[in-house]
This record gives sequence, structure tokens and C-alpha cells, in this order.
Amino acid sequence: MLIIFKLLGSIALLIYGMKVMSEALQKMAGPGLRHLLGAMTTNRFTGVATGALVTVAVQSSAATTVMTVSFVNAALLSLAQAISIIMGANIGTTMSAWIMSAGFSFNVTMLVWPAFLIGIILIQTGKYRYFGDFLFGLSFLLFALGMLKMTGEEMDLSSKPEVVAFFASFKTNYGTILLFLLIGSVLTAAVQSSAALMAITMVLCSTGAITIYQGIALVMGENIGTTLTANLAAMSANTQARRTAMAHLVFNVFGVIWVLILFFPFVRMVCGIVGLDPTAGEQSPIKLSFALATFHTAFNVINTSVLIWFIPQIEKVVCFLIPSRGEEEDEFRLQFIRAGIMKTPEISVLQAQKEIVVFGERMQKMFSLVWQLDGITDEGAFKKAYERIAKYEDMSDKMEAEIGRYLGEVGDAHLSDETKEKIRSMLRQISELESIGDSGFNLARIIRRKRDTKAVFNPEQLAGVEQMMKLVDEALVSMNNLLSGHKDAFDPNQSRAIEEKINATRNALKQQNISALDQHVYGYGSGTVFMDLVEECEKTGDYIVNVVEARIRRKLSPTAEAFAEVQREEALEAAN
Repeated sequence: MLIIFKLLGSIALLIYGMKVMSEALQKMAGPGLRHLLGAMTTNRFTGVATGALVTVAVQSSAATTVMTVSFVNAALLSLAQAISIIMGANIGTTMSAWIMSAGFSFNVTMLVWPAFLIGIILIQTGKYRYFGDFLFGLSFLLFALGMLKMTGEEMDLSSKPEVVAFFASFKTNYGTILLFLLIGSVLTAAVQSSAALMAITMVLCSTGAITIYQGIALVMGENIGTTLTANLAAMSANTQARRTAMAHLVFNVFGVIWVLILFFPFVRMVCGIVGLDPTAGEQSPIKLSFALATFHTAFNVINTSVLIWFIPQIEKVVCFLIPSRGEEEDEFRLQFIRAGIMKTPEISVLQAQKEIVVFGERMQKMFSLVWQLDGITDEGAFKKAYERIAKYEDMSDKMEAEIGRYLGEVGDAHLSDETKEKIRSMLRQISELESIGDSGFNLARIIRRKRDTKAVFNPEQLAGVEQMMKLVDEALVSMNNLLSGHKDAFDPNQSRAIEEKINATRNALKQQNISALDQHVYGYGSGTVFMDLVEECEKTGDYIVNVVEARIRRKLSPTAEAFAEVQREEALEAAN
């Protein structure tokens, strides 16, 4: 029992050491690590190199893949870029296997105590705390490896006839290989640490409990089991992020398939590299651990070397496995801005302006959904439509944040006064567009309150809301014409005239509502919901005008007042 507790405790300490070390490295790298993922993926080869370097730096392929999935979810990386990074992460994670094998080749515990001492001193001083945390985690890792090696020697499984007989019952054939592959997959998925399973595999091989063939089958299973982390992280993410996680699984499954086809000759080749005879009875523990590390590296390097040329095909496969849910327009994804090294400021500003055009079109789409919401009678359909509007509101927040972040990075460069003015204008545009999104969601909430309170509008109220909605939609169309066209060819007074008409209609409907309440035409609850809708439409109109003014970078001309006065009179006559 003591030996079992030593084994389990060593594994727990190993997992904890890896976790502390990985987190410390990520903290030391800071935001630059995340920027590196976006900046160094200009093509598939730099993507692979970036994924490998980041994984070596943080000593966790799970951290790299989860980070990559989150970047895809935020539309900072494309699916193709993410696939190349994940390929590199699989190469980078092989460093852990070499650390494990080094732990089995010499007494690593002699390095533990000075590392513990230096780590504690650095943590206490606070100046180099993260480096101290790294040394602390590394100390736990090395100590756990030393304990695992000692525990393996104490177990001496090769001298126990019943254990030898049990493992000897598994013949060296494809059935046994598939069984151990499955065991490796399940255990890695359960423990959520391929490094821990690699250490266990090395212990079992070095003590003679299992053969090198069975150990390599466990390593293959670990490659599949480790993909569960990214898939779990992507469960609540958008379609592209779930496809990224699935690409990780597809990559490793493909590798396992071709290795299974060439299993025995491939294993003999790997063993030959380290000078190991896989058919011999008594084996060197050091050579066994190095054979496992060599296989892990060869597997991932060859797999990446083959599949790097088929990234578009992998993309098609995962798109087929995880099809679109039919609402791709409801998902946040930047179309023109891509994470990466900045081009010239003028091109960057142009990309951002194109993204603002998409922003405006999405807000108009959101408003059209709001307009249709009140006419939906089925409860299920109403709930689904309301959730879509909520998604658009969330999308507006994300678009403002990401376009603003991008413009902020462009603004750090040496720019002309004109370009600086453009960026200020665009920052105001996205802020006002986000306010349009908030206002659209407020309208949806008011309509839901109308439904929940069972408020009923009479024909005059319905006509008033319809009139306000039409005017707001007209204003949105005019705004998007300006955003997508050339501002010199746009008549800004048209937008001001529409906004003035919205104000006049709001005032007229307000007077109409007061008269109707005084005459008890309808109840106070119905009147309150009615005016809330009217007022929110008027606010939307103000935000739209603000976008127009920001785009043309001046206040709208007062020459629209004469036209607006006519519109006010017409609105009052219509209300009367």
C-alpha cells in the first residue's frame, strides 16, 4: 500500500509541478505570448514554428491549444492559422517527454534542493516572483520524477511472477496494440495530463511490466486523449472554435492510423535509433525511456511534415464534421482585420473602415430582427428570435472592442495628422454603432415586457410604432450608404432631416399618448410600453446621426432645418 501511495503521490506531484511551471512561464511571457500567436502565423510554416515555440515556452500543449481556440472564438485567428499552430504545439509538447526521459537517466533529485532554495528566495523577495514560481514548479517536477524512478525500482514488477504472467498474456499483436491505445486515450482524458501518463508509461516499461510495443501504444493513445482539453474548452464557443478543437483530434487520429499501418517496422526503426532491441528480454531502463521520447518526437514531426501540405483539406473535413448551424451571420467574426504584424498605417485604416461597414450592416440586420419580433406569436419562435437579437448585441460589444484595439495598435505608429484624425473619427463611429446595438436590444426587451404584461396596442399605437420603426430603418439605410460609399458624394442633410422627422414624430406621438390616457382610450401600462418604444427609437436615431457626423467629421449642416420643419408639421397633422 505504501508503494501504491508513493506512486500516486508522485504522479500528483508531477501534475502539480507541471501546472505551476506552465502558469509561471505564461505569466513571465505576459501579453506578448498571446500577441506572438497572432503575429507569427503569416503562413503555415511560421504557424507551426510559433505553435512549437509557444508550447516549449509554457511546457503545455493544452495551454497552447486552449489559447488558440479562444483566439479563433474571438476571430483573431482563422481556422487555417489555428490548425498550423496546433500542429506546432504537438511538436513542442515532445519536449516534456525528453524531460521525463532525462529524469530516468540520472539522479535528478540532486538538482531539486538548490532549485527549491533559489525559488523560495525569489518568491519571498517578490522582484522575480514568476521566475521563482517556475523554479518551484520545476523542483516539484524533478522531485516527482526521482520519486517515480525510485518507486519503480521498489516495485520491481519484473520479479513478480503474477504480474509478469498477466502482461505476458497480452500477445504482441494488433489486438493488444489497439487495447493499450484505448487505455492510453481514456487515462489521458481522465487525468488531463499527457505528461503524467508519459511518466507512468516510462515507469511501467523500465520495470519490465510492459514491453516497448505496449508502451508505444500507450503513447499513441495519449496523443488522442490530450485533444479532449481543447474540445472541452470549445464546447461553449462558436462554430469556428469547435472546428479548431476538432482539427486537433483529426490531426492526431490521422497520425495514429498511419503509424498503426506501419507499426512494427516503425517501432523497430525508432528503437534502432537509440540502440534498443525491442525483442530482447532484459532491457536498459534508460534506453527504454529514450525510445519512448524518440517515438513521441518522430510521430509528431513526421505527422506534421505530411499534413502541413493538407491544411485546406483538414479545414474541409472539420467543416464537414461540424457543419454551420445556419446562423453564421449571428457569430462574431472580423472579416477584414486579421491578427498579425501591422502593414502600412493607410492599409490598416482601410481594413478597419471596411470592418466598420460590416458593423453597420449587422446593426441594420439586428434592427430588422427587432422590427419583426412583435409580430411573432409562437412562444418558442419568439424566444429564439429574442436570443438572436441578444447575440447581435453581444457581437456589437465584441466588434467595438476588437476594432478599437486594432485602431489603438495602428495609432501607436508614426502617423500623419490626417490619419490620426481618421482614427479618432473611426473610434467614435464604432462607439456609436455599439450604442445602436444596445438600443436595439433595449427595444427587444421592451417588446418582451409588452408580451409578458400582455399589453395590447390599439391601431393608432401600432401605426405610431410602425412609423418610428420605418424612420429608424430609413436612417440606418442612409447611414450604411455613407459608410460603404464615398463621403464626398453623400448628402449629410438627408440624415439630419430623417433624424428631425424622428424627433417630430416622437413629440407628436407623445402628445397623442397623453390625450389617449386622459380620455381612457387605453390603460397606463399600455401607454408606458408604447412611449418606451417610441423614446428608444428616437435614441437610436440620435446614435445614427452621431455615426454620420463622425464619418464626415463635422456637424451636420443646419440647412436641413427648413426641410425638417415641413416634416414636423406633416407628423403633427398625421397624429391629429
